[in-house]
Amino acid sequence: MAWVYLLLAGVCEIGWPLGFKLASGNPNKLLWIAMSVCSIGLSGVFLYLAQRTIPMGTAYAVWTGIGAAGTFVIGILFFKDAATIARIISVFLILAGVIGLKLSAH
Repeated sequence: MAWVYLLLAGVCEIGWPLGFKLASGNPNKLLWIAMSVCSIGLSGVFLYLAQRTIPMGTAYAVWTGIGAAGTFVIGILFFKDAATIARIISVFLILAGVIGLKLSAH
């Protein structure tokens, strides 16, 4: 169950930068900022639940990896962020590290 909590924490970690991005230039900024704050809170709660079983360093690295990779993909798909080979390879390296941490966890 701890890995499910960690996955949920990572998904929520994607929500707060997305909310801040959507707040930029939007008349409903407070709604998006509130969503960001809720997302930060949920992310922290799920990370806490995951860390009860998963080692702290592993949980933190996986959590930030999911957040970074997910935000990267959303940026490319919806906000026209650059999709250069160097950026894509770099995100794959992050994902390889996350997978390595998962496979080596006790």
